[in-house]
Amino acid sequence: MAKVVWTEPALQDIDKIAEYIALDKLDAAKRLVQKVFEATDKLEDFPKIGRKPPEIRKTKYRELVINPCRIFYREEKEIVYILFVMRSERKLRNYILDERENKLS
Repeated sequence: MAKVVWTEPALQDIDKIAEYIALDKLDAAKRLVQKVFEATDKLEDFPKIGRKPPEIRKTKYRELVINPCRIFYREEKEIVYILFVMRSERKLRNYILDERENKLS
């Protein structure tokens, strides 16, 4: 069983997305946050459930898609690090994952 660890930048990402949605639909924002955390909790038992991001197939990163979010993570031994959350319509910038990873070291 793996331990799921949310990095501070990833928590800030989901917070910003939820705040934006809450401007129009508070209940939708709450439901989204709940769905995101329920999905990432499943990583404790199934850390490989996420797919490789289509933009960077040869990578150690995986993602879960909970519309309208993409949640990027990587597994190291028995720890799953949630590194980055972005709106699904945005284009992934590969360097962002590497930058967030470097902050863990």
